[in-house]
Amino acid sequence: MKYTTYLFDFDYTLADSSVGIVTCFQNVLRRHNFTHIADESIKRTIGKTLEDSFVILTSVTDTEQILSWKKEYTREAKTYMTPHTFLYPDTLPVLTGLKEKGMKIGIISTKYRFRIREKMDLYFPEDFFDIIVGGEDVLHEKPDPQGIRFAMEQLGTAAPDVLYIGDSTIDAETAQNAGVDFIGVTTGMTSREELATYPHLQIIHSLKELLPA
Repeated sequence: MKYTTYLFDFDYTLADSSVGIVTCFQNVLRRHNFTHIADESIKRTIGKTLEDSFVILTSVTDTEQILSWKKEYTREAKTYMTPHTFLYPDTLPVLTGLKEKGMKIGIISTKYRFRIREKMDLYFPEDFFDIIVGGEDVLHEKPDPQGIRFAMEQLGTAAPDVLYIGDSTIDAETAQNAGVDFIGVTTGMTSREELATYPHLQIIHSLKELLPA
């Protein structure tokens, strides 16, 4: 294999958190009389920061209000997020297969690291992932390359040895900004055509295509 390090987005790449995310957003939004926002509109924001998502969904730009809603969302997530997050069928065998081949495995996400850990620790040994970079670990979130570059620094890996896998144009742009190769996966809300507008090696239907036949 050309790459020594495989870095993955989380939501809609390794797992489907949409039920939990939609529930948390709708509970906050309806509490503040935003009662006609479609679930599909919320799903289209997955991968963006909570702040950006609230702005997109409500057109409210007041920073104090947005931060207040973010705190409410975080409280909702304690109840609804992990139980309503489901790994894709290929996630466990593909990550295990890559690890068995000696690859370094990491996750770069806007989701909080501790929330990712809550789910992944149910399926993987504590030391399985070489690094997990969450929203609380960076000053600038995707598509800023800080998360990927931080992971490369911590792992001692150069850009030519890194492959980033994600489901959204934000992920594609993040890889481009970090100077690493990108594979798009169509398990999220972003179409093949949208992903194809960014530099990419492949656009795949499922993670199992990462493993040689």
